[in-house]
Amino acid sequence: MGADPKLLERPPLSALTTTHAGFALGNDRARRYPPDVAPMAAIPEASQACLQALTALMKPGEAVGLFGPEPVAATGDLVAVAVKTVEQMVHEGRSAPPIIGDFVNLTPADVPEMMELVELTKPGPFAARTITLGSYVGVRSGGHLVAMAGERMKFDGFTEISAVCTHPDHRGQGHSSLLVRTLVRNILDRGETPFLHIFSDNVRAASLYGRLGFARRRSLTVTVLARADEDAPKRQRAA
Repeated sequence: MGADPKLLERPPLSALTTTHAGFALGNDRARRYPPDVAPMAAIPEASQACLQALTALMKPGEAVGLFGPEPVAATGDLVAVAVKTVEQMVHEGRSAPPIIGDFVNLTPADVPEMMELVELTKPGPFAARTITLGSYVGVRSGGHLVAMAGERMKFDGFTEISAVCTHPDHRGQGHSSLLVRTLVRNILDRGETPFLHIFSDNVRAASLYGRLGFARRRSLTVTVLARADEDAPKRQRAA
């Protein structure tokens, strides 16, 4: 499709400097999504100048996640609160998969229910305006939203699938497969490549996505950095 796979090395940086540049707060040294959109941020390099610029974009106590091949060392007022390994999976197909089942397109009016489902199932970050990043689809049963999935980070030739979740009482019915297939079809129809991230120990998800045409590309590190509270003891801050 002509998309440069190097863009996948640092997805937030690629998104915030291309397709999602309109969401970006910051400058060439550090960029981030607004807090009510997504908790991801990006720096071009782990230099003191870039980390200081990132700090300036954060309120005390606020945290952001940076994706990259290696962990980012905290400095100054930044504290590393988590370092997690994720597997990046990229769809290898070039044709739209068959769609079997009923789904609905979700809108901002559905956000309260979406946030309730996310709080219950913990698929990853989803905020009040995350839905503005791309298309979201869901499954309803008895008038209630029981499954959802959507598009998050986007950059030249690639779209990430995220927030895939199903209510515990409705699992095992193929809802996740239906919704991911729907998103894959839509992304491929636009001439883009779908990709996603899962935690490295999530064997069940890896198996599901493998059946849906995704293959592991590489491991990435997500470093969650928080800006220390102004009254936090210096000894709690990383040097």
